Amino acid sequence: MSTSTPLAEAQPLSLCAREPRVPPERLVAELVPPPRFDSVRFSTYVPDPKQPSQAEAVRELSAFAASLGASPAAPGRRGWFGRKSRPPRAARSAARTSAPAAPRGMYLDGGYGVGKTHLLASLWHATEAPPEKKAFGTFVELTNLVGALGFQQTVATLSSHRLLCIDEFELDDPGDTVLVSSLLARLVEAGVALAATSNTLPGKLGEGRFAAQDFLREIQGLSAHFRALRIDGEDYRHRGLPEAPAPFTEEQVVRAAEATPGASLDAFPALLGHLARVHPSRYGALTDGLSAVCLTGVAPVPDQSTALRLVVLADRLYDREVPVLASGLPFDQLFSEEMLNGGYRKKYFRAISRLTALARDAKPLAETPAAERAEG
Repeated sequence: MSTSTPLAEAQPLSLCAREPRVPPERLVAELVPPPRFDSVRFSTYVPDPKQPSQAEAVRELSAFAASLGASPAAPGRRGWFGRKSRPPRAARSAARTSAPAAPRGMYLDGGYGVGKTHLLASLWHATEAPPEKKAFGTFVELTNLVGALGFQQTVATLSSHRLLCIDEFELDDPGDTVLVSSLLARLVEAGVALAATSNTLPGKLGEGRFAAQDFLREIQGLSAHFRALRIDGEDYRHRGLPEAPAPFTEEQVVRAAEATPGASLDAFPALLGHLARVHPSRYGALTDGLSAVCLTGVAPVPDQSTALRLVVLADRLYDREVPVLASGLPFDQLFSEEMLNGGYRKKYFRAISRLTALARDAKPLAETPAAERAEG
């Protein structure tokens, strides 16, 4: 097949051609709410009137943010990559034995799509502290930071913060759970307030909705520092919205990619193979500068390792509001019944929900070029 000259001048980008390198400094600097949540506030969260727990969560978190803004920074701590001198062992022991008057942590407990991340980001924005004194990241981003800096340097980096928000605390990885729990224990000792959401433990799915008891048990000694807020509700991304658009034809996807500046175009199987060669900590950088992701030949994900990598990519695309236009199977057929009934069920449903929302956002990309050609 030959390529015409006009198309050669407008070749789309390719995710498979990207191999980003992310320095540790960027990992630290990016511990802020993702672009999708730049403008969210408690005032922009719309509680479902049928779910009073949602309005109650707003009230409780607003009060928590106000209490943090009134808290003075702990003395003797330095931020980011500076060294921190630790207090004497006796003082640390006294701090551990004197329980705080009120919980210094909040855990948001609810199913996917009830707005937990919106509320967590709103807490970050509402806390009166400079951005460099607040951190917001997913559990994966936090473990990546420890991998890049080392445990002690991560403690030193985050100990000067007023607040650390952890989205999607991953209870399904015992090793990482112990690592992060140890990190949080050191940060609590330094006076850092915590807030978290989490996924569901394997074998503890039940109705597949709530994980508060699992979370509090897994973090063990830290449980006394957290107050759980249960947030009931249905997935807001599907509440009152039309069904997800059906996949487009391969020709439509290719045309849209060529007509959209900054769009990428990749065959879905090739992208899955590429994700195996790029560390998940770099998936955010993989999407830098993209206006849309166009995929051809979407098919069922072949195995669990591949599926979990795709979940991370879906999260990064959703955070950055990058539309996804695709041909092949619809996104609700990505994961097998075995996967959807297994221990990572909640992750897969979150990925389906988020990719569906991004597919809905991408629908105009396939329609606009056709309209422009008709006018021409």
